Parts: sequence; C-alpha cells; structure tokens
Amino acid sequence: MATKRTSVTLFIALSCLSMVARSQVESDRPTLEAVRLTDRVTIDGLLNEDVWERTGFLNFKQREPNQGDAPTEQTEAWIAYDDEALYVAARMYDSRPDSIMRILSRRDVMHKADWFGVFIDPYYDRRSGYYFALSASGTLADGVLYNDDWDDNSWDGVWEGKARVDERGWTLEMRIPFSQLRFHQRESYVWGINLRRDIGRKNEIDYVVYTPRKESGFVSRFADLVGIREVNPPNQIEILPYVNTRAEYTKHQPGDPFNNGSRYLHGIGTDVKIGLGSNLTMNATVNPDFGQVEVDPAVVNLSDVETFYQEKRPFFIEGNNIFRFGKGGATSSWGFNWSDPNLFYSRRIGRTPQGSIPTADFFDRPVGTRILGAGKVTGRLEGGWNVGTIHALTNREHADIQSGDIRSSVEIEPLTYYGVARVQREFNGGRQALGALSTLASRSFSDTRLRDEMNNDALFVGLDGFTFLDSEKEWVITGWIGASRVTGSSTRMIRLQRNSQHYFQRPDASHVRVDSGATSLSGYAGRVLLNKQKGNVFANAAFGVVHPGFEINDLGFLSRTDLINMHVGAGYQWTEPTSVYRRIELGGALFQNLDFGNNLIWRGAFHFGFIRFVNYWSINWNFAYNPHTYDIRRTRGGPMMKALPGRQFNLGINSDDRNQFVFNVFVGTYRRTDEPSFYSEMGLDWKPAPNLTLRIGPSFSKDRSRAQWVTSVADPLANETFGRRYIFATLDQTTVGASVRLNWTFTPELSLQLYMQPLISAGSYTQFKELARPGTYDFNVFGSAGTITRRVTSSGGGYYDVDPDGSGPAQMVTFADPDFNLRSLRGNAVLRWEYRPGSVLYFVWTQSRFDAEPSGDFNFGRSMDRLVDAKPDNIFMIKFTYWWSL
Repeated sequence: MATKRTSVTLFIALSCLSMVARSQVESDRPTLEAVRLTDRVTIDGLLNEDVWERTGFLNFKQREPNQGDAPTEQTEAWIAYDDEALYVAARMYDSRPDSIMRILSRRDVMHKADWFGVFIDPYYDRRSGYYFALSASGTLADGVLYNDDWDDNSWDGVWEGKARVDERGWTLEMRIPFSQLRFHQRESYVWGINLRRDIGRKNEIDYVVYTPRKESGFVSRFADLVGIREVNPPNQIEILPYVNTRAEYTKHQPGDPFNNGSRYLHGIGTDVKIGLGSNLTMNATVNPDFGQVEVDPAVVNLSDVETFYQEKRPFFIEGNNIFRFGKGGATSSWGFNWSDPNLFYSRRIGRTPQGSIPTADFFDRPVGTRILGAGKVTGRLEGGWNVGTIHALTNREHADIQSGDIRSSVEIEPLTYYGVARVQREFNGGRQALGALSTLASRSFSDTRLRDEMNNDALFVGLDGFTFLDSEKEWVITGWIGASRVTGSSTRMIRLQRNSQHYFQRPDASHVRVDSGATSLSGYAGRVLLNKQKGNVFANAAFGVVHPGFEINDLGFLSRTDLINMHVGAGYQWTEPTSVYRRIELGGALFQNLDFGNNLIWRGAFHFGFIRFVNYWSINWNFAYNPHTYDIRRTRGGPMMKALPGRQFNLGINSDDRNQFVFNVFVGTYRRTDEPSFYSEMGLDWKPAPNLTLRIGPSFSKDRSRAQWVTSVADPLANETFGRRYIFATLDQTTVGASVRLNWTFTPELSLQLYMQPLISAGSYTQFKELARPGTYDFNVFGSAGTITRRVTSSGGGYYDVDPDGSGPAQMVTFADPDFNLRSLRGNAVLRWEYRPGSVLYFVWTQSRFDAEPSGDFNFGRSMDRLVDAKPDNIFMIKFTYWWSL
C-alpha cells in the first residue's frame, strides 16, 4: 500500500513540475503586437506609410554563427492588419549596403543571400503553420510548417511582397491575405509568430526566437502575436482555369498507322479551391492537367525493385504533409535496409496503363491514364483534429492495335477509383497524438482479361501516433501499425504471390507458399521508433516488421516484404564553435534484418561523422561493415544464397556556399570478395551574375558483381537446386552521367530554367555460371562444368547455348546475351511568367534521345557520337492559367 501511495505522489509531483516548467516557458515568450490599419498600404517596399513610423520590434538574437549574441546588424519589424490581410514590414539596417547579397532566383529557390521571413502559427497549436520569405532581390518563397520542426515548400500561397535597397540597408513590405491562412474564428486572436533575417555574406541568421543547436522544437517556441480583433476568416473561393496546347514530334516506325511522327493535343480544365468554414479547404479539379513540367531522371535498373520517382504534380504535392504517416513527433527517423513502405504514393493515380497489349504489328496507347476528376479536403478542426481526404476517378483506357489490315481496340486500364482518408488528433499541447490512415483502390473491369493482371480491390487501414516521454520533449516514441488486403482472381493472386515483392515460391522457405486457390492476400506491417533529440548526446532505435503477405502497391510503394528490421544507434555532437570548427557530429549504429523464417538476411555496424570548419567548409563520412549473411532475393524466387562480407566507405566535401563558385564532391566504395565498386559525384555551382546560376553535377561509377542475375530455367535434373537452374554471370558495369541545370531569373516573376541529363552505361557479362547449392556462394561455371557457346545475330546481339553437364542427360539451356550499352539524353526548357499573383504562363520544350547496342564495351567517344546522331523526341507545350479569388 505504501508503494502505491509513493507512486501516486511521484506522479503528482512530476505532473506539477511539468506544468510549472510549461508555465515558465509560456511566460517567457516575447510578444509582438499587430495594429489595425486606418489607411491603405501600397506594397512597394518603401515604408512611407504612417503605420510604419512608430517604433518597431527590435529584439532579435543570433542563432548563427554566435548563438545568443546580439545581431551584428539591427533589424526593425512592424506588423499590421485590416479586414482582409496581414501586413509585415521590416527595415534591415546594414553598415555595408553595397555588400548585400541580392541573388535573384525563381520562386522557392532559396540560394545563399539576404532574406527576411515571417513564420505564422494561426491555429496556435504550437506544431504547425506557414512561412513567407522575401529576399533582398525580391524573390518570394513560402511553405507550410508541421511536426513542430519540419517544413514543406510545395505549398504556394497567393500573396505580395516587395523589397528595396537603399543607403541604410534594405526594406520590404508583405501583404498576406487572410484567405491564404486557416484559423479558428475568434473575437480576438493570439497567434504564434517568429521572424528571421539572413545576412548572406556573414552566414548570420537572426531570430525573434530560435531553437538552440542542441535542442529541437521550432513552432512550439514561437512568440505571441496579439492585437488582431474583429477579423472573420473569409469564405475562400479560388478558381484556377487552364488552357494548354501541346505538339509532339517523335520517332516512329515506317508504316505505323497511329504515328506519323507528329501529334497535336490541347486541353482545358479548372481547379477550384473552396474554404469550408474557417477550418477546412476543399480542392477540386475538372478535367485536370496532371502533366508535369519537369522530366524524370533516367536510370539503369538491373534489380528486381521498381524505381521510385518523386511526385511533381502540384495538386498532389500541395498540402501532402497532412498525409504523412507514422513519423510524427520525432525529428529524425533512421533506417538501415528498412523497406520503409510508402503507404500513399500519389503517382499511382494517373500512371501509365498497366494492362498488357496483345501481339500486333502496330499499337498506340496513352502514356498516362486520364484522371476524370479529383477532389481533396484538408484542414484542422477544433480539438486538435487534423483531417484530410483525397478521391480520384481515372478513365477506362484503351490501346488501338493493328495487324495486317485488321484494326481493333483493347482495354489496358479499367475504370478505377482511388480514395485516401487521414485523421489525427493531438493531445496535451502536441505532446501526444493518435491517428489513422486508410487507402482504397477499386477497379471496374469490362475486359475480363485484365482481371488476371490487376487486383480488383486493395485496402489498407493503419494507426499511428507518438508520445513524448518527458516535459522537455527530449525523448519521444513514435510508431505505426497497419494491415492490407487485396482481392482478385486466383490467377492474379498467384502472380502476386510470385512477384518480386513477395517471392512465395522460394523452395527452401518453410513459412511461405503459393496458394493457387487464393482470391485474396492479406498482411500487416508496422514500426516503432525511440528517439532522443535534445542535448549533446542523441540516440535512435527502431524495430519494424513487414509481413510476407503485406501488399500496398495499388496506391502505395513497397519494395519488399518478409522483413524483421531492427537497429540501435547513438552519437555525440559538439555545437559550440572553437577556433577550428563550428560543429562536429559523430555517431554509429548496429543493425540486423531477419525474415519471417528467422534467416539472418542482413547485419552490420555503421559509423558516421560530420565536421563544419570555421571557414564554413565541411566534410562528412561514413563506414559500414557487413559480415556474411544470407540473401533470399538474389535468385528471384529461388533458394537463398550466402551473402559475402562487405565493407563500405563514403566521403563528402562541401565548400563555403557564399562564394561565386561552390562545389561538393562525394566518393564511395563498397567491396566484397573480388567485387569492388566505386562511385563518385561532383557538384559545381557557379553564379556569374546575381540572377544567373549554373550547376553541373557529373557522376561516375564502376561496379563488378560476381553473381549478377541472368535467368532461371526449369530442369528436373537440377536436384541440388530444387529442379531449377539459377544462372548468374560476372558483370562489369561502367556508368557516366551528369546533371546540368541553368537558372536565369529576369525578374521575380519571370524565369527561364534549362535542364539536361546525359547518361551512358555499359555492362559486360562474362563467366556464366549456375548456383551449385542453396545457402552457399558456390557456382558451377559453364565451360568448366558443361559447355557454353555463343551465337551471333544479324543485329549484333547474340544467344548463349549452355549444356550444363556436357554429354550428360541435362537439357540445353538457351538465353539471350545480356550485354548492354545504353545512352540517354533528357532535358527541358521552362519559361515561367507569373504575370499576376497566382496566374502563370508556361512555355515548355522537352527533348529526349535514346540509343542502345547489344555490346558491353564502354567507349565514351563512340557513345557520345551515337547519342548526338540519335533521332530526338521533341515536345512543345504552352500552358496558360488564370487565378480568381471570389
């Protein structure tokens, strides 16, 4: 009984101490006051209105380079409002106004320069908000704040800002309409606010309230903004119609009835944004234009894992932070060979049609599935509820095919509904949260052939949350758990069980098997993470699982299943500058992976480090060691193999980004026995003029794999490997590439961006062999065991004929020569003119070239000549949008 009383007393004492500490923090917050305007303010950056004549807010503190010191240059800021907008003005005094860094860039590109920013938390939840920034050259940047420490620049508000440079420094004015902010209706308001000034040439950052280097939490530290009264959240209605026209000039086959080398397309549609009261926003679109302006990078993927591409379509990236799942509370989330399921991957909506096309002489299919309509509702309700939902309907798509004189049409993508629902509630001032996410994809087939190629329905339901373990928010636990279920025909379920995410057919796996009668597949996944995120010592540990039957690829992204993942790591950071360095960070971790059959499939130790020197140069490095484990994926559905020990080392060097020339270099190597690999990347940024930047990023890699997958064939005489031969080869691959980007900004509203990515990759396959025994790294090399001959075809390629046992009874195996030589060039030019706030005119030119040879010899000169001679595909597009606010 005494123990129980002691526990209760201790709990009450800790709770009281927590409340006292929180009350002390609240009382220490600075206060800024907004005054109501009596006269109109012209947004020109001149500060000649009466409202700016009073004394402004002056109490800024350095965060960098000398934390806590008074700023080297004084800043004075004012805040005002009227019934429609919030106004911010600032005077940035500068003792050397001729040295102000006036780097002009396109919107949201925040180069090292002189900036002023305002951060607003209108919900006053101490975890979320908006930011608006303006450079001395007049470049605008904005975004949203979430999870207390994170930001997302994909949101583009419609607001105004102007800057002026004079003999005393520089000044600015901002007008932020209340229609761009979401807040609960009150008679009078208290919002969170913070202000920031960047002095580029000094690498100085000043705040009203800053986050100390050894701590976390940004929005939760904001000052209080008071004085706003009798303002009603506007009934936000925004309409953004678009018109576009597109001309495509592409390669085509002679006699192709569907493509004569040119095609002309046009489109018209409308996006609508409506404020649902003061808390929610609905985005809807009719006949949306979901084409992207930027091109995807070219890659050479020889693995069994799908390439992940970033979302670039504004409808999906704007406000997508509300759909982030399972990582709230923590400021970092380490992962060591964790598959990290992406539960909502919006690029599934409108993707390339997935259905097969019957054999035909010619065919024509759409490059993407047309989205008939899409809607999204997001916001924050009273009581700490964050909500969001997306609904989209995609068209039934067909391919036109022709064989001889017979032309027909075949369905390649069914009518499909996609839905996402997200809700999360925060408690105790954002110290705990509990949420849920659900996704659904449902298809309506008119061609029964597609039922064997796609899932009929796919459902995911999950819970996530976090809790801080102490009043200082030093320790946090965050995690998620979810379950999936997909349904379809038995043929489709067999294919799903056997695909590269699942490999249920593995002959030596006792915990999975292919169920040929199944019409559904279910599984679960989850992860829990512990993070220490304050102080000199930091720590991170996690445990996660992905069940073999987990499947989310209809509306998510999942690379592999059958995984039990764990790690524990820690480190130490030195944050007080000395005469040598400004910051040092050292850390390490131990990690391990098992499958659900308790096979050890990955293990290792990892060390990393970072040093920023006094001159603002920095170096970073990491080292890893992996002892021998087992690989359950290398045979692509076959028995597991031994994975040899490996060692990894990476080194990066970065120069001072204030200079006209800025460069970074990254080199690395991963070595297993007789399997060296080397890779390097370099980035060079040149600013020849304040409005012109050029970035060149060449890359080079050279890899050797002694066991690169080639194919597998059934052979009942292959008793050691369960009646199938798993064929590998030694692959020597050389890859050279580059990323070249030119940004030319004429005014803050008018910019030209040029992008080019050449890529050359050659791979030579030799020493063909077969796996000798499961669980080993032993091979029967063809030529030493059995015979191998190569047949050359008229195209320059060839085939290999292999007799695994020479004169024995084994059947002949034939496969194509996998040597390759690929050349690609992708690029585009985008002229963007924001001719009025929120309204944009685009001129876009995209070009792509591709060339391939069945040869593994790397010859840079020959490759460049063939790439230049390759016939290009050219696409020209004009897009016009006009923004209305009602």
